[in-house]
Parts: sequence; structure tokens; C-alpha cells
Amino acid sequence: MDSYNLTEPERRARVAEALRLGEELRKAKEYDKGIDILVEALQYGVEKAKVYFRLGNIYFDAGKLEHAEYAYRRAIDLDPTHVNAHHNLSVVLRKQGKLSDAIRMKRHAERLAMQYPQQIQLTPEQIEQARRLARRWLIGIGIAIGIVIIGLIVAALWPSPPSPLP
Repeated sequence: MDSYNLTEPERRARVAEALRLGEELRKAKEYDKGIDILVEALQYGVEKAKVYFRLGNIYFDAGKLEHAEYAYRRAIDLDPTHVNAHHNLSVVLRKQGKLSDAIRMKRHAERLAMQYPQQIQLTPEQIEQARRLARRWLIGIGIAIGIVIIGLIVAALWPSPPSPLP
């Protein structure tokens, strides 16, 4: 099917699948297959910075440092705030012996990390665990507040001892 005939959600789904599969192939050290899948994913025209970043990772693991440098630079061109692309590019530059460029890029990545902190992605299990913990805390706080209120009511209703006679 021609990528132009797909809706944007369909293109995004295909790219997401290519990113997932590309990462699996990288971990399995099947670099050429992963590269082919990610290069093909570029035709969909969405999430291109992510695709180039993943390509950079595969090229790096395959020892193709020039290709990795190009891919990370393209990711940065498309998303100048992509902290991980800046960081990984600094690693590539260091391995290539371009130390001053590597140091400059690493510092830039650190500044970006401070400006654009990554959002933590929780799994559904972690979200449920956080909810259970929050419920326990709320119940505990509610019980504590209830005890304090009951104590105040009892103290207000308790007859005070008679004052001593002069």
C-alpha cells in the first residue's frame, strides 16, 4: 500500500511498529534488517526524529560511526531538543577522536536535559501500584483526621471538673 494513501494515525502506527521491531533487531544484533525497516519507515513522514535516532543507535552498535553521526545529526535537525540524540552524538564524536566537538555536544546535551527533562513513562502495573499506595495514604490520613475530630468532640462534650472553691 502506498504510504500516501494512509491516514496519519495509520502512518504513526506503522512507524511505531517499525521503531519497536528495529529495537528488537538491534538487540538481536541483526543490524542490516533493523536499518532496512527504519529507513523504510521514513517514507511515512511522521516521527522522523525518533526514526533517525534509532537508526543512529543501530549504526553505532554496528560500528558504522559515520552513519551514526549522520543519523543523530538528522534527528537533531528535526528535533533540536532531542537530548538523547545530542548525548549519543557526543559519544560518537568522542569515539571518532573529535574531542572538542564531543565535549561541546555533551555540554549542550546536559543543558538541554535541564531545560527539557524527560517525562517518566510508567507501565500500567506501576500506575496501579501508585494508585494503591495513594489510596492507602488517603485512608490513613482520613482515619487520623477522624480520630483527631472525635478527640476534639469528646473533649468539648466532657464535663469539666468543678473549679475549687475559694
